[in-house]
Amino acid sequence: MQLNGLKPAEGSKKARRRVGRGIGSGLGKTAGRGHKGQKSRAGGFHKVGFEGGQMPLQRRLPKRGFKSALLKYNAEITLSELQALGAEEVDVLSLKQAGLVAQIVKVVKVIKSGELQRKVVLKGIGATAGAKAAIEAAGGSFAA
Repeated sequence: MQLNGLKPAEGSKKARRRVGRGIGSGLGKTAGRGHKGQKSRAGGFHKVGFEGGQMPLQRRLPKRGFKSALLKYNAEITLSELQALGAEEVDVLSLKQAGLVAQIVKVVKVIKSGELQRKVVLKGIGATAGAKAAIEAAGGSFAA
């Protein structure tokens, strides 16, 4: 095989449509743009969402909701993940090293999902009321 002998696969290259080349082509005269109007003219188009002067949909609908930029720094961990971790003392750094929370995370909270049978000491980690009760029932505690 030589570089000068390479050809694209059969049927993979299709000639582009040449418009405005006489009436015999079927796309002569107005070249498929119809008669007059903004869309028929060169460079004549409008921004996305423009509805001809009518109030656009994105402005007719009410603004709703809010997404906090701080959410990316918060993470949750379940009781079953704490059970699987197998560490006696758990802090944010140990969770990052285990890959249970992202490296960017600053605040971690334990949620009540799953079971915990081991004694675990949590340092600098919060917990929901149900998770706190489950951790203390298993003999665990919270350190500052």
